[in-house]
Amino acid sequence: MDVFALFAARVSNALQTLYPDLPADLLARIVVEPPRDAAHGDLSTNAAMIVAKPLGKNPREVATALVEQFKADADVTEVELAGPGFINFRLATPIWHQVLRSIATQGAEYGRSALGKGEAVNIEFVSANPTGPMHVGHTRGAVFGDTLASLMAFSGYDVTREYYINDAGSQIDTLARSTFLRYREALGEAIEIPSGFYPGEYLMPVGQALKDEFGDSLLTKAEPEVTAIVKGRVLAAMLDLIKKDLAQLGIHHDVFFSERTLHGEGGAIDATLKWLREEGMVYEGRLEPPKGKAPEEWEDREQTLFRATDYGDDIDRPLVKSDGTYTYFAADIAYHRNKFLRGFKHMINVLGADHSGYVKRLQAATKAVSLNAADMDVRICQLVRLLKNGEPFKMSKRSGDLVTLADVVEEVGADATRFMLMYRRNDASMDFDFALVKEQTKDNPVFYVQYAHARAYSIFKTAQRDLPALDVSHAALAAAEIERIVTPAELDLVRVLAAWPRTVAAAAVAHEPHRIAFYVHDLAAAFHSFWAKGKDDVSLRFVNSEDPKLTLARLALVDAVRQVIVNGLTILGVSAPEELS
Repeated sequence: MDVFALFAARVSNALQTLYPDLPADLLARIVVEPPRDAAHGDLSTNAAMIVAKPLGKNPREVATALVEQFKADADVTEVELAGPGFINFRLATPIWHQVLRSIATQGAEYGRSALGKGEAVNIEFVSANPTGPMHVGHTRGAVFGDTLASLMAFSGYDVTREYYINDAGSQIDTLARSTFLRYREALGEAIEIPSGFYPGEYLMPVGQALKDEFGDSLLTKAEPEVTAIVKGRVLAAMLDLIKKDLAQLGIHHDVFFSERTLHGEGGAIDATLKWLREEGMVYEGRLEPPKGKAPEEWEDREQTLFRATDYGDDIDRPLVKSDGTYTYFAADIAYHRNKFLRGFKHMINVLGADHSGYVKRLQAATKAVSLNAADMDVRICQLVRLLKNGEPFKMSKRSGDLVTLADVVEEVGADATRFMLMYRRNDASMDFDFALVKEQTKDNPVFYVQYAHARAYSIFKTAQRDLPALDVSHAALAAAEIERIVTPAELDLVRVLAAWPRTVAAAAVAHEPHRIAFYVHDLAAAFHSFWAKGKDDVSLRFVNSEDPKLTLARLALVDAVRQVIVNGLTILGVSAPEELS
């Protein structure tokens, strides 16, 4: 049960009764949300201000008519006009009882919706160069993309998790050369890693595997053959390493798309460029020098340009380099056309902080290759600063100059890593303090939430100890006398539970999964606060050995809190332990 959606529908129906000619798209803009000040009521709507102008009326006039309509609603105890035309509602207690019953009935499905209508969404995330293990910079985007995918799937979208393998270009040639050095090392040769090569020890097993497979025969083969062999082996090994790293955080992709498949004569880039020419989206021309570059640093030449400015970009973009090879952006255009041809009209790319300049060009490419039929949202994940007790933290760097994903997970665990990386907006830089996330205190957000879940289980253990004959099965809880939940403190907790479906829907629409982490933390805080009240006021304790029926009703409330915490942590990819050591 979504209280906010329920009343949005009632407000819409009331407006249609008053003004039958209101268009559906106008009614769809109506918002029902919590008022900014809880003292003003349970719900607030801007409906009157949305429809007043098209009706040619004053917002307060429309609001006054709506207020009269809701005075007859049995689920509303108070309705009043506020400010320029807002309407505030205070709801009857039975509504909150319905929320508890819906949680008991729906369980893990509470908050799930058909919002996405089964529409296909492609979420491309991580997409790091396959030149080594995942480092901490990749980790934030990995967790963000995976959580967003879970959130949108929970909200009714058909989600595909995709990894774009950057396996074409000079960095792969450098990787192959670096690996060949490790092969020579495995044969007993003393080597020196030149500047610009990949120095990490993670290439040593690949070098050893090449020795085991080929002996010293690669030393006598022609360079093109050696490069092809080494490149194929090391790319496969690096991709396996990346998959294992991601698996430590429970992250698995549905599709691994190879950039190499776009290249080659008659490949996707050729086909895309041909199509762009036919559509008039490409021309031969010159570009002005970029700002900050002296004329002698700029190659003024006739070149093949994509009309990116026609689709919202700042400048038109080159597609072919002076040596005749394609630019990286040409591959991007072909790749996103491939996504569209695979049936994706909704695309989300999760990129690192160093790719903020790519947003407009990727959106332009998506609009162009879909003839404006597809949309693209680019989410930038800002940098993570590693700290310990507030000071910069240098970890062991077994992989060259990298702090790896595996290092972080080994230090604090997958749950803490995932939750803490989601406990901040993706577009804000963040500090990740290892000391904090290992503390078992209320200052540690992941511990605070998991402790709330464990506390729910401890309350049930207390009930079984004090009331051993009390049936606390799921069926018994579902049949509990929820009507006994009437105190302001109890109903405030139910109000937080009632916000879950709306939170999920809003987070999915905005592509902001951090809202889920914020919500479960707020719910945990409300639960801990209620528990603390029971220490001072015996009447508010969850377990009352003299009133089994009230105890059962409150246990139903506790179980509802436990269930919604689980639902939120499941989206976040975080476990919900019954006990904390």
